[in-house]
Amino acid sequence: EPRGACCCLAWTLVIGTMNSLVFLVNLLLMFVIFTIVLLPTIVVVYFGFQCHSQVLHSSARYCKSILDDNSSSALIILGFVIMSPLIVVAMAIYCSLARRLRLFMCFQPYSLAVYKGGKWCRYEGGGPCGCARGCNTQVKAWV
Repeated sequence: EPRGACCCLAWTLVIGTMNSLVFLVNLLLMFVIFTIVLLPTIVVVYFGFQCHSQVLHSSARYCKSILDDNSSSALIILGFVIMSPLIVVAMAIYCSLARRLRLFMCFQPYSLAVYKGGKWCRYEGGGPCGCARGCNTQVKAWV
């Protein structure tokens, strides 16, 4: 049966807040994984741009003794070349971890705010969202 107007608004805010928190957890997890995996690319490109004479031309000792313009250009190119496979690796790690933690199952539909008696879960398995007690390993996140 449908909820009252005030109750529906309150439940909408609760569900919206919960969905926003789940989204922020997903975003934070993605940011951490991408930062860790892409760190070699970030470092290589940073040193390439820092020591190139036409970009930043740092006066650091390693820029004068080790890196000239040709090696700085090579570092920049190498950094951008290794970025593509590392992005694929980072996305695979994120998707695997999000699927294992069942983070996509934590999003709740807004129909729970409108109607009474709905389950806090769209599936019968468990997960970190506190849906049900048992754990069904056959549940897909995209269903």
